[in-house]
Amino acid sequence: MAWLSATQLSTMGFASIGENVLISDKASIYNPQNISIGNNVRIDDFCIISAGHGGVSIGNYVHVAAYSSLIGSGKISLSDYSGLSSRVSIYSSNDDYTGDRMTNPTVPPKYTGVISADVFIGKHVIIGSGSIILPGISLNDGSVIAALSLVNKDCEPFKIYGGVPAKPLKERKKNLLDLEVQFLEDKKNKT
Repeated sequence: MAWLSATQLSTMGFASIGENVLISDKASIYNPQNISIGNNVRIDDFCIISAGHGGVSIGNYVHVAAYSSLIGSGKISLSDYSGLSSRVSIYSSNDDYTGDRMTNPTVPPKYTGVISADVFIGKHVIIGSGSIILPGISLNDGSVIAALSLVNKDCEPFKIYGGVPAKPLKERKKNLLDLEVQFLEDKKNKT
C-alpha cells in the first residue's frame, strides 16, 4: 500500500488528525472538515469515508480494512481499539424503502424520505468482513460482529453476534481489558 504523506494529510482539511496516521492514497475521503482522526490509525486501500453533517470520529489504535465504507449524515464514531475487517459498511443514513417516498441521491430531498441516525462503535469492537451496520445502531464496548452479518439492533457489551439479522451467539472474554492496561503501562514506561 502507498500511504498519504504527513504533508498531504495536513493539507486535506481534517477537523483534527493525530500522529502516526496511515491513510492509503487509494482511499476516498469526502468532507474531511467533518472528520476527526486520533493517533495510530490505519485506513487501507479503497475505503470510502463520506462524512455528512454529523461527521466521523475515529479514536486511537483503529484499523479500517480495505473496501470498507463509512457513509451518511448522522455521526459515525469508532472508539479506541476498534477494527473493521474488509468490506464492512457502516451507514448513518438510509432511504425509505416502503414506497411512500422516492429513493436515491439524484432525486431532490423533498421527494425522498432519507433517515439519518448516529452510529456508535465502542472500544474493542471488531466487525467481521462483509458486515453491514445500519443507522442508529450502538455496538457497545467489546461486542463482536461475525462476518457477513447485518446489524439492525444495538449490541450488548462483550457479546458475539452473527447472522442476518445479527443475533447474540455467545459471551466474549474480557482478557483484552487487562492487556489494554498492560499495553498503556508499557507505552508509558518507554517514554
